[in-house]
Amino acid sequence: MASLRAVPLNTVFSKSGKPPYLACAFAASALCNRRQTYSTKGKDEIADTLHRSIVPTMHYQKSLPRLPIPKLEDTIRRYLAAQRPLLDDEQYSKTEQLAQSLQSGAAKELHEELVSQDKKNKHTSYISGPWFDMYLSARESVVLNFNPFMSFNPDPKPEYNEQLLRATNMVVSAVRFMKTLRSGLLEPEVFHLNPAKSDTDGFKRLIRYVPASLSWYGAYMVNAYPLDMSQYYRLFNSSRIPKQGCDQLFTDQRARHLLVMRKGHLYVFDVLDQDGNLVKPAKIQAHLKFILSDPTPAPAFPLGLLTSEDRNVWAGLRQKLLDAGNQEALRKVDSALFCLCLDDETMKDHIHTSHNMLHGDGQNRWFDKSFSVILARDGTAAINFEHSWGDGVAVLRFQNEVFKDTTERPAVNPNSHPAADADSSSAVQRLDFHLDAALRDGVNTAKEHFQTAVSKLTIAAMEFQKGGKETLKKKKVSPDAVAQLAFQMGFLRQYGQTVASYESCSTAAFKHGRTETIRPASIHTKRCSHAFVREPGKHSVDELRKMVEECSKYHGQLTREAAMGQGFDRHLFAMRYLANSKGQALPAFYQDPAYAAINHNILSTSTLTSPAVNLGGFAPVVPDGFGVGYGVHDHWIGCNVSSYPSRNVHEFLQCVHKSLEDIFTVLEGKPIGS
Repeated sequence: MASLRAVPLNTVFSKSGKPPYLACAFAASALCNRRQTYSTKGKDEIADTLHRSIVPTMHYQKSLPRLPIPKLEDTIRRYLAAQRPLLDDEQYSKTEQLAQSLQSGAAKELHEELVSQDKKNKHTSYISGPWFDMYLSARESVVLNFNPFMSFNPDPKPEYNEQLLRATNMVVSAVRFMKTLRSGLLEPEVFHLNPAKSDTDGFKRLIRYVPASLSWYGAYMVNAYPLDMSQYYRLFNSSRIPKQGCDQLFTDQRARHLLVMRKGHLYVFDVLDQDGNLVKPAKIQAHLKFILSDPTPAPAFPLGLLTSEDRNVWAGLRQKLLDAGNQEALRKVDSALFCLCLDDETMKDHIHTSHNMLHGDGQNRWFDKSFSVILARDGTAAINFEHSWGDGVAVLRFQNEVFKDTTERPAVNPNSHPAADADSSSAVQRLDFHLDAALRDGVNTAKEHFQTAVSKLTIAAMEFQKGGKETLKKKKVSPDAVAQLAFQMGFLRQYGQTVASYESCSTAAFKHGRTETIRPASIHTKRCSHAFVREPGKHSVDELRKMVEECSKYHGQLTREAAMGQGFDRHLFAMRYLANSKGQALPAFYQDPAYAAINHNILSTSTLTSPAVNLGGFAPVVPDGFGVGYGVHDHWIGCNVSSYPSRNVHEFLQCVHKSLEDIFTVLEGKPIGS
């Protein structure tokens, strides 16, 4: 099963007034274009918070609709439709027979038991537990295999990008976010289809008095759609703890300190006082300056490298750390609000930024923290986050709010001075760890494994400047569908194949929803790609344009189905998980090579557009795949793509660029090559 990466959540809603579907993009609509209509008090009163929402943060959570389990016959139909472009006639016939066998015998009983269990667990979704377990049971390193990154745009005021200044402002804004969330004052995550009615102070004052058990329905009556916020709990004070066989998630909301890493050293200091109030920004600035000025040489055995190891190996080494008397130091690492990584490097370009924020040198990272804010010497900033606890919903909201707060309401400015009375030498603690020979060897081995892994990764970027979202919407085709078609077309041009492809869609419209898969490769994209790449001269411009439109229409259908919990991947996964948990033999369907092949996602894609985000990326999910991060902007399309040695990422991007050129040419009514 392919691992999820920077999971998308750009929100698109049906015009019929029916429940929403969430397309695959990081959050442009619901998360980024929210009208900031909050109840506010005096400036001094809200210094510790971002804003004061009229509606309590979790007001809608109790009444969110439940994630549906698709009908078994619908899952089989959708599965076969996704397999059709990947298989020849003989292979498809065998797969069709195996798929139809799911409707009887033990396989059908699995579906019925899944439905029965779901009815008994109305507090959650049928996919939530198995999905957590999938991530936490994975034994591969979280580096490259799971953790993605999203980089911040620079502060529009250049002088505010100085490392110490930006780090201070980001820490302050991050703590403000945390305090706003925990006090129930963070604006609930809602998509407003008719904001003139629902995104108003008047409606919010009304809906806050509707009981929580009914509040979702009240919002629904005015075409407003609240989203699940259950993952926010794990955003702060959380870590993934390595254990043999299956990791655990740890959260301790009582902790008041920040974890800071520099040159491989780990430091902690309190950012909340004993009453839970934000420490004065000038003191935070002084503490960070103290860390940046620390002349202590880099450690010979930087402990952060251990978090990049195989999870069972790391679990064994962590136990050795505990046995060696490092319990208190590890507790401070695990319980810290989050991790701030201060790097000494200056970023050269987007590619350098991508490598540094995705993996770096492994020494100045603690990859198990729920998220880390990374700040390079030049102020380039990014978030790297551990993926098991959530799908990016909370992380992107956090990133958007922090960017907005640091740029519009910075706590310190270029004329600010660190507090003279901060007493940083006492307030800041550099964590010391006792390492025996086995632990020192473990760090050295982890470093070798890490360097071997990241040395194989290539990242390349491409910008298509001849058009973007505005042009495509005028031509009445889906921007996301066109981007996905270009990837299919590009891969066919490069390798002559149509392969398993993955686009993730948030199901946050449902209680404890996670994601569903959109399968971008279809009979429509295959037919269209062959026409454009193999035989453009055999088709008129009008015929080619109609093929693009058909791809767009079908992609929209897949997106609607996935966001409404009506895909096939999660349903089949949950049935397989149930069989394994009961110790039952898997139905023959799951032994089909075609099932393994469609889950070997060679094209793993995720789209990212947000005012706060400059760049995002992740590694391929399989050794012979591409990790495709992309964004369709108003007037251009960008891609940030990774690969391992078996694929040529530079050539792939050339083929994608050529495909976009051809698609836009045809949409303009011109023949290819004109």
